[in-house]
Amino acid sequence: MLVFAWIWLMISILTDVFRDHSMSGWGKAGWTVFLIVLPWVGALVYLITRGPSMNARARERARAQDAEVREYVRSAAGTSSPADELGKLADLQRRGILTEAEYARAKSAVLEQSQNGAGARR
Repeated sequence: MLVFAWIWLMISILTDVFRDHSMSGWGKAGWTVFLIVLPWVGALVYLITRGPSMNARARERARAQDAEVREYVRSAAGTSSPADELGKLADLQRRGILTEAEYARAKSAVLEQSQNGAGARR
């Protein structure tokens, strides 16, 4: 169990070292060598000196991933209100893409769908 925890800690530290964009290449190389040559001391020193910033970077990555997932769900859901659909249909009719009969059919379909959806939610 301790070996697993130790490996997890080393992977977490090395991942943080290489994900930190503010650290130079020499700094990354130095921390990597320090962690390989003196692993116990290196891990302890890293966690003491860079632990708070390591935690801040992890929180920021989690927030960014959460925002990406939320944006993807919003875009994939693609929900629009009946008013938006009617506005699009009116625009198409105004530009001459839809005839009056096509507009009336599409409008009644949108209204019927919105009424069925509202009835299903009750």
